Amino acid sequence: SSVGKEAERDASSRAGGLIRRFPWRAASDGGHGVTPRTALLRSAPRQQPEGKGKGLEYYLSQFLCLASLLLLLIFLGILVVKMVGSGWLDGREKSFNLLPVDCDKSTDDFCQAKHKDVTMAVLHELYSYLSVQAGNFECGNPENLKSKCIWVSEAKDHVLNVTGSSSQKFEAALHWILNSNKDLGIRLKGRDLSEPVSSVEEVFCLESAHPQMGLGCRFRRAVVTAIMNLFLFFWSLITLWGILLYLRYRWRKMEEEEQAMYEMVKKIIAVVQDHYKEWERNLERYPYVGIFHVRDSLIPPQSRKKMKRVWERAVDFLASNESRIQTESHRVAGEDMLVWRWTQPSYLSDSEH
Repeated sequence: SSVGKEAERDASSRAGGLIRRFPWRAASDGGHGVTPRTALLRSAPRQQPEGKGKGLEYYLSQFLCLASLLLLLIFLGILVVKMVGSGWLDGREKSFNLLPVDCDKSTDDFCQAKHKDVTMAVLHELYSYLSVQAGNFECGNPENLKSKCIWVSEAKDHVLNVTGSSSQKFEAALHWILNSNKDLGIRLKGRDLSEPVSSVEEVFCLESAHPQMGLGCRFRRAVVTAIMNLFLFFWSLITLWGILLYLRYRWRKMEEEEQAMYEMVKKIIAVVQDHYKEWERNLERYPYVGIFHVRDSLIPPQSRKKMKRVWERAVDFLASNESRIQTESHRVAGEDMLVWRWTQPSYLSDSEH
């Protein structure tokens, strides 16, 4: 019976250990059963459905998508506008009937409207012709034009051949351009291209203010312009960086030079003071020491040219900021020279001196 009780205790201890090691064991099974799948699913933490608790990243991604779509629409709109070109006469019909014979000298409203329509037809054809020629000139000049300003006779012949109107109508169109306060996209030039014209008789050539270029030409010009702008931008950036690096180099050299000047001042003070102490001990003949003698003792010959500026700054600093050293002029060995004298005597007795 004692053996059976020990076996039961061992079994219960093993079951308790399994329960502690495997918490999903059901207590009702005494550590031998497994919790059903539905109970495990109920006990597992529930995941929040999508769309809840969306943070800044979600809204930022949505904003970027909308912004990209908006930029795409703007780009397409600009492309359409650039491809279509100026449309100041698009509302007009391209083909107009010539004026009736009885309207040549009539001034009624109907005939005046007909006169205006014919003038608009001439202007429309002139605008189209000049814009095409200017676009060809800007895009490689396949027709070998000398300038995008077309001679008035050449433009007149083209417009009259296309529209079938008379020379008077062409001159009337030029008068319209000359007297209009609006920018019609056509510039009237005289023999002197820099001088404005005041009458139709002074017009020498006609130039389009809005060249009509194809998509390939516009793309090439846009790429060239972008590359040139980037080139200028990078050159400006490199120049600014060069100036900054040079200034940093100068500042560092000035700091090093100033530090070297202070070190030189300390050495000069020590030399002059030691010389004065030796004079007090009757080891030197004079209580002063020559400035160039101090320089030659502190700076080796090969470094004197390099240290010239440091030495001069140290001399100026001592003359204006050091009261213990006095600069004097004495005749030494028959020559006048500048010397330094230590003005703060040591605490020596007369007998020691």
